[in-house]
Amino acid sequence: MTEKDNIKELPRLQWFPGHMKKAQRMIEENLKLVDVVIELLDARIPASSANPMLKEIIGKKPHMIVLNKSDLADAAATKRWLAYFRDRGIRAVSVDSVKGRGMKQLVREAEELARPQTEKFVNKGGRARAARCMILGIPNVGKSSLINRLAGAARAKTADKPGVTRAKQWIKIGSNLDLLDTPGILWPKFEDPAVGLKLAFTGAINDDIYDREQVTALLMDVMRRDYPERIRERFRLQGELPAGGLELLECIGRKRGCLVKGGRIDMDKAQNIVLNEFRAGKLGLITLDEVPSDREAFPTGKGESEHASE
Repeated sequence: MTEKDNIKELPRLQWFPGHMKKAQRMIEENLKLVDVVIELLDARIPASSANPMLKEIIGKKPHMIVLNKSDLADAAATKRWLAYFRDRGIRAVSVDSVKGRGMKQLVREAEELARPQTEKFVNKGGRARAARCMILGIPNVGKSSLINRLAGAARAKTADKPGVTRAKQWIKIGSNLDLLDTPGILWPKFEDPAVGLKLAFTGAINDDIYDREQVTALLMDVMRRDYPERIRERFRLQGELPAGGLELLECIGRKRGCLVKGGRIDMDKAQNIVLNEFRAGKLGLITLDEVPSDREAFPTGKGESEHASE
């Protein structure tokens, strides 16, 4: 069975947990309070982490893209993605919320994008105020960590668990920018099983949604195909890698001493090692989504020209 066959075997998820429906309503109700929507994507999977419902939700509200976790992504691929968005008139920056890289540019771009709205407010007789931005993104894309870095303190709740931000939170960033944090929301149905798979790889959806062993084996298929040297280096494997992802996972488990009575491999332990090390960037800087060749292929986004009439 090929890698594509294995992906086809994954169930097509169709779901919409109650708390996500509630979060969507909260976002829609609060859009009128903000000048700009900041869409936070995972730099490793920019296309797969883009919510296709977002365009409908935000309408013509000015919108920019932030590629977070760029410290875990292939730098050359991130540059291609930034060029892709900018070529289409979409403001886009890459950031590293852990080390703080890219934060000043993010704030500058957000303030510039909001300026027509803040100036319009003053021209109508209002007092000068900070730009108001709403941050949107899927679970575990790093919204709270980003805000904490910008605010300089642990203002938003953070955890390496999808969906930990539950309620609306306003955070003041200096004197010129106010951020509205929102709970992460996913869309009701993953039409493309590969999208759900990449979300599982990065931990954007809970590990119990798919079969964990199958997900990890498919990750090994991808790594063996696209980044074989990273696998060899990290797990100190010699010679030709096993042909299948499951066999490669077993090989890694044996190498790492994940053995139980009788010399059998503890697959749960091997899966945890591989997924945790991938998510922590210990397998190297990796990008799983390539820039689409077709302009319409990207799920969300629009250029600033569409905002001109506002």
